[in-house]
Amino acid sequence: MLKSIANYAGVVFLKLLSLLPYKLLVSIGYGLGFIAARLSGDRNRVVKTNLQLCFPNLNENEINRLSKKHWRLLGRSLVEKSIIWLGSEKQLSQMIEVKSAVDLTNRKPRILVNMHFTGIEGSIILSALAKKMGWPRTSGFFQRMKNPFFNRKIIEWRNRFGGNSIDRQGNAKAIIREIKNGDFIIIAPDIDLGLKDSEFVPFFGIETNTITTISRLASITGADVCMMLTTLKDDGSGYVCEISKPLDNFPGNNAKSDTARLNALFEKEIRLRPAEYYWVHKRFKNRPNHEANPYNPSI
Repeated sequence: MLKSIANYAGVVFLKLLSLLPYKLLVSIGYGLGFIAARLSGDRNRVVKTNLQLCFPNLNENEINRLSKKHWRLLGRSLVEKSIIWLGSEKQLSQMIEVKSAVDLTNRKPRILVNMHFTGIEGSIILSALAKKMGWPRTSGFFQRMKNPFFNRKIIEWRNRFGGNSIDRQGNAKAIIREIKNGDFIIIAPDIDLGLKDSEFVPFFGIETNTITTISRLASITGADVCMMLTTLKDDGSGYVCEISKPLDNFPGNNAKSDTARLNALFEKEIRLRPAEYYWVHKRFKNRPNHEANPYNPSI
């Protein structure tokens, strides 16, 4: 009973946040991020460990400054999810601008490779504008949440404009069908999802466990592969969702080299805006050759 009340209270809280003026919402997010950056805990250690591994040239003070900036943006992105999940098409359009180097109306089989920047869920703008712009529907994988109530709710919210959330576990046929149908397929491969269908390839000079899904799906379907980045505007007033031209000669000779190529592209973009990347994820938790887990506090 208490859990059910807490769940519905959470929904009400998100709805109230979505009704606030956007500038006020952003300020609240920055405040939450400011507090989170100064709390000791596992995720704070994860952020600093990731930054130390990826930017070994930075000293402790520089790592701390970058970590605090990241938490500030992460706090903002968390409260902005109230608009992502519950906001109107108008609110999303005011918050996120779409720029595409390809014709989004031609229903050409296409995989949009999304990255885990703090604005990653801004990709919902494609779904929100689909009917008005004549775009196909948007499909993408989702990772199951531990809370069944919010698992259902978030799927419902993400699909409210006609989108299609596909369970990441065991639904390859469904995603292939969507690609061949010309729907937008959005996949974010830059997290560690376990060793199955993955390869260790370089990422910031570190052999990093990375899924090979993009290469394999492109090989099977013949789809174009385009990068999609949702990043903060220079003035911080909102986000830009940019879709690139198709990658040349992709897929290539094998899935491992294709995956390494994508990681190199991710790294290039991250170096341009390091505070916006999702450093709270344990990106290097699975290690090759029985190397130690860098997030183990006893090491």
